[in-house]
Amino acid sequence: MSNFLDKLTIRLMREDDLDAIVDIDTKVLGEARRDYWLTKIIKQAESRPPDASLVSEVDGKAIGFILGEVSGWEFKVPNNIGWIDTIGIDPDYQNRGIAKELANALVTNLREHGVDTIYTLVNWNDWDLLQFFHAMGFTRGDMINLVLKV
Repeated sequence: MSNFLDKLTIRLMREDDLDAIVDIDTKVLGEARRDYWLTKIIKQAESRPPDASLVSEVDGKAIGFILGEVSGWEFKVPNNIGWIDTIGIDPDYQNRGIAKELANALVTNLREHGVDTIYTLVNWNDWDLLQFFHAMGFTRGDMINLVLKV
């Protein structure tokens, strides 16, 4: 596994990563959401620091990505709260430590923006993702997710 991670590079996300991200997301969810990702990656890019959107590559091929945010960044007044919005890993490359590498890189970048607390939202029934974040050191926070179905 460490040999594989030696080939892994993590870099800033670019607009031309859109197709690869749509492909990864389609493999994971089974449906193509190009318009969603177009908005999320390109149109919302100005609302987050550029180093909060990362891509992992092996041999020049994008195989994973992570999107984060800094609260207040859109007002150019970052505060101490960061968010992990989305992690996506190509199913052919899952369970190899890529998500952990991406998350660690994002945490490092967010820390440089003054962030000292990072939040994320996880479906309570998504045991694998809960275990992943627990292994990263995340604990249950004080906030409760409320929902109103209309």
